[in-house]
Amino acid sequence: MDGFFLNVLNNRCWHNVTLAPMNSPVLIACAHGTRNAEGQAAIRRVMAEIETLRPGLRVVEAYVDVQEPELGGVVESLPDGTAAVVVPLLLSTGFHIKVDVPKAIKSRPEVVAARPLGPDPRLAELLATHLRAAGLQENDGVLLAAAGSSLPDGSVDSEEQGRLLGELLPNKVRVAYGASAQPTVPDGVASLRAELAADGGTGRVFIASYLLATGYFHDQLAKAGADVVAAPLLPSPVLAEIALERYDAVLERLS
Repeated sequence: MDGFFLNVLNNRCWHNVTLAPMNSPVLIACAHGTRNAEGQAAIRRVMAEIETLRPGLRVVEAYVDVQEPELGGVVESLPDGTAAVVVPLLLSTGFHIKVDVPKAIKSRPEVVAARPLGPDPRLAELLATHLRAAGLQENDGVLLAAAGSSLPDGSVDSEEQGRLLGELLPNKVRVAYGASAQPTVPDGVASLRAELAADGGTGRVFIASYLLATGYFHDQLAKAGADVVAAPLLPSPVLAEIALERYDAVLERLS
């Protein structure tokens, strides 16, 4: 156990630590991938926190883009007959969930996929916490900025996450996308600013970064014309807790 694990155990109060039963399926933690070193470290910390919450569970990292090891190669490297659950460390049902993950596991019936991390009320709570920490006031507007997907399901999930966030805040909450869906984040910022002005308000436009970590898409948010960009979701142990719930839900379904 390296220094990170010791620090986690010594400095955090983990309420959901559960020893993995023997012969538990492998958990393949599958992230998008990024060239940003800080983003890479944040995702690997989630994987480490999963292992901390479930001692004895084998957690294997994989990616659908940019980084190695690639998901298909990870699945192929498993010994024949090894049960595994791919847990997407992704926030919405989009192309990677609908196409890349099924393609990677189609020849291995003992490998199944869980649903993505979002939408989830706990993510809404985390987003609200970051917005308040960034100085959000009641007269400000909030734009939930998601990565975006070329498939309609990705927008459905993001809209639901926006609805969950709106239930926690008195502010106007709208949704926009970094790529592949409309409205774009700059257009969303401009539209929300106009909406606030039309209502006679003088509030600012805050971007809620519905992204796991820093990287290309988060960096682009600073150029979208908002007054404030809140922090992305990580670091937070909530993501590891949700990932394990997605894993457990698959096991319960198959039992």
